[in-house]
Amino acid sequence: MGMQIIALTPDFAVSPQLTAEDFAWVSAQGFKTLVNNRPDGEGGDAQPTSQMLEAAARAAGLHYVHLPVVSGAITAQQVQTLHDVLAIAPGPTLAFCRSGARSAQLFGLAQQMG
Repeated sequence: MGMQIIALTPDFAVSPQLTAEDFAWVSAQGFKTLVNNRPDGEGGDAQPTSQMLEAAARAAGLHYVHLPVVSGAITAQQVQTLHDVLAIAPGPTLAFCRSGARSAQLFGLAQQMG
């Protein structure tokens, strides 16, 4: 599998866009929670919708969170939401967006909350 997963901590990693077909592999790697940081439709028709991804994630035994953020426009509420998700969701967590960069940025901001 040529998926690019970047571990930021032992319990949190980021990746570029995932598809439903990736989720069994993600689960087999030990991840318990997926965080989708892409707004629906951002990548046009080629991007799977959050509803499709959530159904596939649940079928693979993964906890799924849709927390869409726009690159360069991350809000304090979005940072707080990720912080809260990480406090209660089963780990380890894999977050994804188009490239993985905004997921990493959001995680860094959430980590600063303590």
